[in-house]
Amino acid sequence: MSAFGTLATPVGVIGVVSDGAAITRVMWRSTPPEGSSLPSGPDSDPLLTEALAQLAAYFDGTLRHFDLPVDLGDQTVATRAVLSALYETVAHGETITYGGLAARSGTEVPARGIGSIMGANLVPLIVPCHRVVAGDGLGGYSGGDAGHGLETKRWLLEHEGALPTSLF
Repeated sequence: MSAFGTLATPVGVIGVVSDGAAITRVMWRSTPPEGSSLPSGPDSDPLLTEALAQLAAYFDGTLRHFDLPVDLGDQTVATRAVLSALYETVAHGETITYGGLAARSGTEVPARGIGSIMGANLVPLIVPCHRVVAGDGLGGYSGGDAGHGLETKRWLLEHEGALPTSLF
């Protein structure tokens, strides 16, 4: 069974799911998804406890890179390559365009496909899809509370000092 925990943040309540070996979901919600339960004690899932601590440190500005095992679920080889390239090469305080990530990933996924992959990212923030922007603006963002995706993306980029001045 998976464990679920939450963290109140400046961009809403974030829910995290751990299967004990990896973080399997990060989402904006305060109730457990089907098949998950609240941990029975403060240390019943040490990985979940660590994930919530790292997220809190990210939001208070003391963590710049997550060090957590993640399970990306059933993804294609190309999707895994794109998400891995993002996680490994786009640091806190940086952004990359959809086209730039397409090239950097070494896949043949076009920029529009990169956008779809970012929208389906199961572990946003940890795999920082908010750092991927359009060549002429913010692009989209499926994270955040319903209807507040771009507002959340802008906040996250400002928090990291990464909002390009050309996007104002």
